[in-house]
Amino acid sequence: MDRFDAMQAFARVVETGSFTKAAETLHMSKTSVTQLVQQLEARLRVRLLNRTTRKVNVTADGAAYYERVVRLLADMDDAETSLSSAATSPRGRLRVDVPSPLARLILVPALPAFYARYPDIQLDMGVSDRIVDLIDENVDCVVRGGELTDQSLMMRHVADLQLGVYAAPSYLQRAGIPGHPRELEDTHHRIVGFLWARSGKAFPYAMHRGGERVNVHGRHVLAVDDGNAYLAAGLAGLGVLWLPDYMAKAHRANGELVPLFEDWRLDPMPLYIAFPPNRHVSAKLRVFIDWVAELMTHHAPVVSPVS
Repeated sequence: MDRFDAMQAFARVVETGSFTKAAETLHMSKTSVTQLVQQLEARLRVRLLNRTTRKVNVTADGAAYYERVVRLLADMDDAETSLSSAATSPRGRLRVDVPSPLARLILVPALPAFYARYPDIQLDMGVSDRIVDLIDENVDCVVRGGELTDQSLMMRHVADLQLGVYAAPSYLQRAGIPGHPRELEDTHHRIVGFLWARSGKAFPYAMHRGGERVNVHGRHVLAVDDGNAYLAAGLAGLGVLWLPDYMAKAHRANGELVPLFEDWRLDPMPLYIAFPPNRHVSAKLRVFIDWVAELMTHHAPVVSPVS
């Protein structure tokens, strides 16, 4: 029995709650994972997991052992990456999930510079606005906009996305130019709805000017759950959009989008990188997080709170 493999298999079963899912994330057979955990229990002479036909639960002894194992695995990784070659050249596979517009407009175009610095990192990038289960799907980190509700995750605040309101010229020719945000509630105006992954619902947009504050719900004929589709719908004249500056910049410059309510303000949208609390921050994950944070300082720096 390879004790390292056995401890890694046990830790992943605890994290995923399943031998099958653990095997998938470790790229091993379920039989191999089961045998490794059984051999570990035999060596320790203690039951680490309670198994039923439906689920796997960690025992009290197993929970205590898991905490020690996670620290030990982290120390072993640190020992390896502390070697000069590993520390200066992080390597290995990194699974991340990022919003589709951020990938298309900022992250992917900047990847040649990333690979020039870290040629031995393999990025498997999921591009979506869906909710990702980092443990079950073995994802190392996600980049997400908006306040994160899962307080169990570790997170780093890397940007504040400034927002504006826009519409295509074709929409404004048809519906007219609204002078006040409340006019978007009128029957002849439409917005493009965005379905947030956390709820599957569209939320009102809070806008303020001086002491005046309004929440705009609007009416839509189309609601989508993907940022690129949301932008495409606005460009097609299907309704008014609320966009981060980085998404609107090029289309505003070439006249495809017209800014509205420029004397009104919206609270910036925070952008976070989140990762599992019990997953060691490896060298490759650390440099990826630092790279995204550095990149976003040029596009949407974090806004310091007013004291």
